[in-house]
Amino acid sequence: MTDPWVALEPGVDPTERVRVLRRAHETFTTAGTVSRPVRSVVADSWRRSARAGVGPDGGAHVELTDGDLGAYRAEHPLAQVMPLFRELMGTFAADGEHLLAVCDTHGRLLWVEGHPVTRRRADRMNFVPGARWAESAVGTNAPGTAVTVDRPVQVFAAEHFIRQVQPWTCAAAPVHDPRTGRVLGAVDITGGDGLAHPHSLGFVQAVARAAESQLALLAPPRSVGEAGALTALGRDEARLLLAGRTLVLSRRHSELLVLLARHPEGLTGDELLCSLYEDESVTPVTIRAELARLRRLLGPELLASRPYRLTAAVESDVTVVERRLAAGAITAAMASYAGPLLPGSQAPAVVRLRRSLADGLRAALIARGDPDLLADWAHAPWGEDDVEVWRALAVLRPTPSVLARLTELDAQLAAPHGPVGVPTGTRTGRATWLQRPGP
Repeated sequence: MTDPWVALEPGVDPTERVRVLRRAHETFTTAGTVSRPVRSVVADSWRRSARAGVGPDGGAHVELTDGDLGAYRAEHPLAQVMPLFRELMGTFAADGEHLLAVCDTHGRLLWVEGHPVTRRRADRMNFVPGARWAESAVGTNAPGTAVTVDRPVQVFAAEHFIRQVQPWTCAAAPVHDPRTGRVLGAVDITGGDGLAHPHSLGFVQAVARAAESQLALLAPPRSVGEAGALTALGRDEARLLLAGRTLVLSRRHSELLVLLARHPEGLTGDELLCSLYEDESVTPVTIRAELARLRRLLGPELLASRPYRLTAAVESDVTVVERRLAAGAITAAMASYAGPLLPGSQAPAVVRLRRSLADGLRAALIARGDPDLLADWAHAPWGEDDVEVWRALAVLRPTPSVLARLTELDAQLAAPHGPVGVPTGTRTGRATWLQRPGP
């Protein structure tokens, strides 16, 4: 096959391929092995589905209904291009007895439109607005897999992981924010076996690119004073995207920018002094000198005084993680979390924020109980000694390596001084990496 993302190569008998795929699916769900001719993209997706605990006889669950769904859709960026989706795909979906579907970056369906008979059939498997069709929830499917791998993809018949969905074929392509490049969701066409044609995949990909172009036109132009984005997670020297240029800040300037971005109303010199220094002997002259150097770096039009404040909105990656956590988008929050905030900083306010963000995210991961997300945290530098996360992971995925690591951590906790590098009184090892000095 020349393109592994296309479901059927020319000349293949769809009926015979369905028969072979069903046999391969049965082999995988019973023995855990994948045989040819299952495409690599599908085989990888089946494995991710199984690791996430998806069963072949499962189904989708509706997460948003009525007013909650309406409010969420109204605020979603893809609402701006729904008229374009309908113009380009609506007639094709209705005439071909297909469905046009749009999901968010978590695989949650926002819109499902098309032929009424097909919609009624789809309703029976909860392929409806508000239902979660993420790969980790319902296994291999075009919209869920497209946002997972960030690629246009077709899923044909028995390539779907859940048996209830295997009578269907779908093609989906991710849609990106043209300014940040992040995945906003995916546009999907769902229907019968005819959608396995390569043209269907090219079609949804072209529609997705058209949507990105329209979003770029609809985006407000950057103003002269717009500061851009602050990246401070997982690094001791924050990076600021400012008016088309990238600035790498010193550690102290990084701390100042994090605090000022968090307090758009401004902070007094005394408030900044208390936020940055534990040593009460540090004088206000010190903070004024640091702010003067920061103003020369940023420009006087961006940093004002009395109180000290940024004159343009600066969005930090901390805010992105917090916003996604508040919305319950745990997977997206985890994807945005590059590590603890300014890990080498000892500024009191930064330490509090760093711990609050890390503890909030890890608590959400444990509550969610997704083994893949827990494994991502546990195997990251900041989670390698996190006993609570390893315990949660051991319940969901009791592999020999996970159980061995948990035994090792329990032994360290039982030792007189606890795990090496963990501050006295810490119940878990999560503080080890948080307190590790930066480079």
